[in-house]
Amino acid sequence: MSSSKAKKERRRLVADIPDRLPVPIVDNHTHILPDPVVGDGGLPVQNTDEAGNIRMPVLLETLRAGMAQAGVRAAISSGCEIPMLEFTRDLARDVPEVWAALAIHPNDAALHAGVREVAPDGLEPHVESWHEDFSLDDAVSRVAHLSTDPYVVAIGETGLDYFRTGDAGKQAQKDAFRAHIALAKELGKPLQIHDRDAHADVIDVLLADGAPDLTVFHCFSGDRLLAHVCAEHGWFASFAGPLTYGPNVDLQEAFDELPSELILVETDAPYLTPVPFRGHPNAAWSVGYTVRYMAQRRGVELENWCAQIDKNTQNVYGI
Repeated sequence: MSSSKAKKERRRLVADIPDRLPVPIVDNHTHILPDPVVGDGGLPVQNTDEAGNIRMPVLLETLRAGMAQAGVRAAISSGCEIPMLEFTRDLARDVPEVWAALAIHPNDAALHAGVREVAPDGLEPHVESWHEDFSLDDAVSRVAHLSTDPYVVAIGETGLDYFRTGDAGKQAQKDAFRAHIALAKELGKPLQIHDRDAHADVIDVLLADGAPDLTVFHCFSGDRLLAHVCAEHGWFASFAGPLTYGPNVDLQEAFDELPSELILVETDAPYLTPVPFRGHPNAAWSVGYTVRYMAQRRGVELENWCAQIDKNTQNVYGI
């Protein structure tokens, strides 16, 4: 095997399943994808290597077993594009450990609105047929229809992303964000916010429109200032793997500033894998690494911290 191929193979190995947590907790935000039917070359998918290490894709049965082994009692899976909405709702209905959050992702919102621009990250927009088939209003209406289901426990992820959308897409993102805020309040469900390079505008929209009673900054990426704003308004901050990355001092200091009762934990899998598996694909069980880092940083016994996190989760989602 060539060195480049070996490197690619290693990166497809998923983070190891951590030791079981003393108090089971919930992965507040993840993305569970459909099991593929076949793999490369039409062969059945194998999700372990010769040594038994789990590989991508993580099949649903493997994910459920790993969550149970790690003490992750449930996961909230976000479906945030048209093809994933009904799948995610149905998954939550059929799998006891899974609940759903539904929305149109801000980057998709711009595409549904017909915006076609090279983003600040330099990438061309990746337009799919469903972006053409559904207007932004139609897409949000689809979210609204499916979110009445009791297995959908949150509206999200929605918000603003100024990293992947340029000036032409900002208004479409704001329009979609406001529509999701209104939907969350109408249904009485928590709001999960995607906020990337857009802290000030996200806050402005929340204050102008009135945030839902239960508002969560998914994959919190702010500093102490945003932490103070969240604390002032009773908004929750959900931390993912980047909290464990050494250089992220501003993020760690923001975590330090937040009251314990406003903190949640997530993976955002398959992205943002925590230390010591940064760079590998993520899975819901890896929330165990992040919650251990949190407890150590706070100087709190792991059992007590897990109990606090689980209480916060129940307060927000009722699960």
